[in-house]
Amino acid sequence: MENSKIIEYKSLYEYLGKAAGPQLGKEVNEAAKNKSLPIRLKPVSNPKFHGLIHLYPTSFLDSYFKNTPPLSEYKFEADAVLNFDQTDDLPF
Repeated sequence: MENSKIIEYKSLYEYLGKAAGPQLGKEVNEAAKNKSLPIRLKPVSNPKFHGLIHLYPTSFLDSYFKNTPPLSEYKFEADAVLNFDQTDDLPF
């Protein structure tokens, strides 16, 4: 039995959840070409766009965009501050 890994491909629109725009699209495409990555094409036809779009491996997009939320997106709660003066009921 062949052990092959399935590579997931996404367009920038699918990955980002919004239109990337021509400049970002060009930059991502150049980065993928520089890494000699396989790029797939997909025909799209909708009221805003008609033509071929590029699909990139999701792992490449994760790496390119360093898919971690910026610190500003994390929620910190003031009530989560530890108070070491309090005793607790831990059994040890």
